[in-house]
Amino acid sequence: MEIPSQLLVKIQRISKPDASPAVSALVNEIMLRHGDSVQGILFYGSCLRTGDDLEGMVDLYVLVDDYRSVYRRTTQAVLNKLLPPNVFYLELRFNGHVLRSKYAVLSLTDLLRGTSMSWFHSYLWGRFCQPTALLYTRDDQVALRVHTALAQAVITFMRRVLPRIQSEFSTRELWATGLGLSYRAELRAERPDKLVRLYEAAGDYYEEITPIALDAVPHLTEVIANNGCIRYRACISTQMRFFSRITWGVRRLQGKILSVLRLLKGMTTFDGGVDYILWKIQRHTGVSVDVDARLRRHPLLAMWVLSWRLYRRGGFR
Repeated sequence: MEIPSQLLVKIQRISKPDASPAVSALVNEIMLRHGDSVQGILFYGSCLRTGDDLEGMVDLYVLVDDYRSVYRRTTQAVLNKLLPPNVFYLELRFNGHVLRSKYAVLSLTDLLRGTSMSWFHSYLWGRFCQPTALLYTRDDQVALRVHTALAQAVITFMRRVLPRIQSEFSTRELWATGLGLSYRAELRAERPDKLVRLYEAAGDYYEEITPIALDAVPHLTEVIANNGCIRYRACISTQMRFFSRITWGVRRLQGKILSVLRLLKGMTTFDGGVDYILWKIQRHTGVSVDVDARLRRHPLLAMWVLSWRLYRRGGFR
């Protein structure tokens, strides 16, 4: 995939970190845990958007050389390779606060592949097309590869989403629709009004990168004026639009299955994983489920039972 140099420059500028002391403390702890295997650390998600890193759950991605260098147990390396990423919980006391972080382990190779057009599901390119801060890199070469992956994610997102929107569209319509599609392709707790706020939280970012990235997609796109507002028009065939509806339907079904598998896999990496998942869903939706002692002793069984109960109560969308 050819990346426009202007897009890469903007991604490099936007992703420059301004990490708080709390987030820096989490990064230092991760470096102590995983040391020389770490190539880079990315910060994304709600805490990046709001700056609420003392009360929220800080979402980090830890980019590594390869999975065997990270784990003592071969099983974890194999699971990380077969169904990336592996997710871990980190809790740290900092200046009288308890910092909570969820960090995912992913190889840099998988990041580059997962943000490209060769990766069917939106799990990675649907995340990293959004604002992302690069908190740490081993060297400049790694930084360039990470920035390339972030730029790839934006272009992949647009190529996948453009056939699903009207021929004439605004930046807001493009991103709001696309983010909604990618979130619905997983078991997500967020309600529709929160998805709308994803765009609003970083409107300037989306307005800035959209015209540059559109030049890199293989659809004939033009800028049009509408009462002083910038809008776009894309020429996309009926056949491509039909095919896109089918592929997003497949992506949605695939994503539900992968989400359940990742929840089950998370029981091997999360201390208190059942409580974390219930806490997060209740925080986002207000839906809660009681957990009896028997289920706590058998977390794999608990995931199946609780997933069904939460689904019936509207905890997943």
